[in-house]
Amino acid sequence: MNGNKWVRQTHRWLSIAFTVTVLICVAALLQEEPAAWVFYLPLFPLVLQLFTGLYLFVLPYAVKWRSGSRTAREN
Repeated sequence: MNGNKWVRQTHRWLSIAFTVTVLICVAALLQEEPAAWVFYLPLFPLVLQLFTGLYLFVLPYAVKWRSGSRTAREN
């Protein structure tokens, strides 16, 4: 599996992990006194999703930029 596919797959699995942790937080809210640390659980997959999402967002622009710089040198 090449790098881009690996990042996409990681991003998808992180979204599942984020959803599960949010559901855990909702379940914790239903308890009388939820532990405060439970609400920090979604932050870890969310931060990782931020980095993979930014990479996936910039990827098409980087490809265009690389291909544009090569054609400019050839002309």
